[in-house]
Formats: sequence, C-alpha cells, structure tokens
Amino acid sequence: MNALPFFEWCEATTIGQAIRDSAWLFPVIESAHLLGLCLLGGAVLIVDLRMLGLALGGQTVGEVARGARRWLMLGVGVMLLTGTPLFLSEAVKCYYNPSFWVKITTLPLALAFAFGVRQRIGEKAALASALTRVVALASMALWFTVAAAGRWIGFSS
Repeated sequence: MNALPFFEWCEATTIGQAIRDSAWLFPVIESAHLLGLCLLGGAVLIVDLRMLGLALGGQTVGEVARGARRWLMLGVGVMLLTGTPLFLSEAVKCYYNPSFWVKITTLPLALAFAFGVRQRIGEKAALASALTRVVALASMALWFTVAAAGRWIGFSS
C-alpha cells in the first residue's frame, strides 16, 4: 500500500496550508512542541532515575511515579496536540524522511511501554531492583529514540 496520497492529502489540509503560509505559526507551534518535550522528558527521566536508584532516594519508586504521572500525561498531550499540525504542514517531507518513520514507529511503542509496563511496575515498586533498572533503561532508550528521531526530522531531507 502506498501511503503517499494520504500524506499529500494531509499536507493539503487547511491547517497544513495555514501553517506553511504563515511566517510565525510553525515556530510558535514548534516552541510549544519543545516545551511539551521538556515536560514529557522530565517526567520520564525523574521516574527512570528513581527506578535506577540514582535519584530521590527519600521517596519510594511508586511515590515518584505517581507524582510524575500528571506531568507525563500533560507532556504527551502537548506533544500530540502540537505534533499533529506540525506534521500536517510538512507531511510529504515527512513521508520521504527516514527519521520520521523511526519516530512514528517508536512513539506508539514508547507510549505503550510507559502506560503499560513502566506504570505497573513503577507504581508498585518501593525500591529500585533489577527489574526496575531494566524497565528504566528500556524506557529511556525508547524515549531517547523518539526524541532524537523527532529532532533529526528538521535536520534531514
């Protein structure tokens, strides 16, 4: 199946055209997208560092995970709300960009892992263990891949 016609349709939407035609919309949306990345990244990193036993030793892993959850949700929400119009503004470029495909393939894996495996283990754990360390390393690897591929989209093709 060739997805190019869908990507061309996305780029031709009113939103995609408006962002491309504006001198300021793309940078403003991109700035909000990067702020969302900071929220998401901070929420992921603080929990993963606790799961590794490297930070916030005065709190259980579960306490840190529960405290960071709302920030993780907010970061994901901001990223999705801003990433969609950014994609619409340059969908055809994304179609031909290998970094986009790495990001778009890894993103659902990272989300499923964060809200499935990591959340279940993190919220129930009291102390760092071999299991929490493996989960934290996998989480960081997934989110680093998403973030690095996303940033590389702007620098390639």
